[in-house]
Amino acid sequence: MKHAPVKSKLTEELEQMDVQHYLHPTSIPGQVPKMVFESGNGIHVRNTEGESFIDGISMLWNVNLGHGNKELGKAAQSQMEKIAFASSFAGYSNEPAIRLTKKLADWSPDGLNTAFYTSGGSESNDTAFKLARLYYQIKDQPKKTKFISFVNGYHGVTIGAGTATKIAGFHRFAGTEMVDVLHATPHLTECEKGERAHPDFEKSARHLIETEGAETIAGLIIEPIQGSGGVYMPPEGYMKALRDLCDEFDILLIADEVINGFCRTGEKFAVDHWNVVPDLMSLAKGITSGYAQLGAVMIHDNVKEVINTFGNVMAHGFTYSGHPMACAVGIRNMEIMEEMNLVKHVKAMEKVLNDGLAYLNDKHETVGLCRNKGLMGAFELFENSASGKRFADEKKAGLQYVEDCFQHHLILRALGMADGKSIIALAPPLVISKSEVESMVAIMDDALTNFSV
Repeated sequence: MKHAPVKSKLTEELEQMDVQHYLHPTSIPGQVPKMVFESGNGIHVRNTEGESFIDGISMLWNVNLGHGNKELGKAAQSQMEKIAFASSFAGYSNEPAIRLTKKLADWSPDGLNTAFYTSGGSESNDTAFKLARLYYQIKDQPKKTKFISFVNGYHGVTIGAGTATKIAGFHRFAGTEMVDVLHATPHLTECEKGERAHPDFEKSARHLIETEGAETIAGLIIEPIQGSGGVYMPPEGYMKALRDLCDEFDILLIADEVINGFCRTGEKFAVDHWNVVPDLMSLAKGITSGYAQLGAVMIHDNVKEVINTFGNVMAHGFTYSGHPMACAVGIRNMEIMEEMNLVKHVKAMEKVLNDGLAYLNDKHETVGLCRNKGLMGAFELFENSASGKRFADEKKAGLQYVEDCFQHHLILRALGMADGKSIIALAPPLVISKSEVESMVAIMDDALTNFSV
């Protein structure tokens, strides 16, 4: 009989305090923590027991430059020693916030030249909704208040962003919903182009616009590549079809790049793969590689020109908008990405990961529907992938496989269980090497070889 290892006194003490005092996000209340992180280096993290794990999901898709980056720590310390916090309200500003806006503009698609700072992705998407409504109010189109998002899209957990999120468990948690948010089925390219004879046309964004009336729709929000909803890739031509749809009906296209951005998909931003320029672009996570809490909304010149005519105080802002230390970390984070030529590196590692996924798919009948863009990938578990037969208990299958990998010291994440799927998400830190990708694949291979539900 296998016995659980004896935990150190430090770990036991921390676990007891955790259960008593810490209500965790997106966790079962009152549960003992799975592990207590103590340190990290590159793609590895270490717990308070001294055990090392590969971080195969970049914690929450955000530690793009990996753990323990001393340059980011130095940037934070240097700025904190100058001035750690400065208000951006009432026209005040600070140098790091200003310089980061210029760098973000340089990185963003043409025309996205203005940043509004937030503390994270949920705030960024809520801000995008407010800016879209303000834009149409100024243009004397006050009926334009509704938004369209997509099934399996994840946009955050605040009331606005949480309503736009169409994933079971998040969308209606605690009964908090914003009115006027509609949901379409994603990736119906021909429908969005106007193919009304398509059997799924009534599920499309175009149908919603035509039914509700374009004069009521302010914005359409989409993750170019869906993240927490299942790592779903758009078909070729789809993003352009949405851009054309929004132009046709005078609707703002909001690209949620919170997970996709900052080289994650093998381009600076995922929309760059399809040469699509959104009107608003929500950012967070990789903007500082998780080293400081920071988000932003990039605003197209056409939208900013209208907002500039508002003439009154814009009654929206966060205490930490334009936080000097966070912005200093953001600047250094992006500089390091440039110095590393991270886009090129991620494209090279994309091939290594794709080769590994193909190997797993060929070897194991339980593996299917592999997909990856840059270092944002997934595969699905089946009882038999050739026939498409899924496990009777998909939730158990996904959680069991992730636990099996965890026992091999690889941290992964299971998605899609509410939809009857076992999707295993892969998103390691972007600094990962070829040998480290191969180590991940080897662990996944071992876990699959011995996998049973």
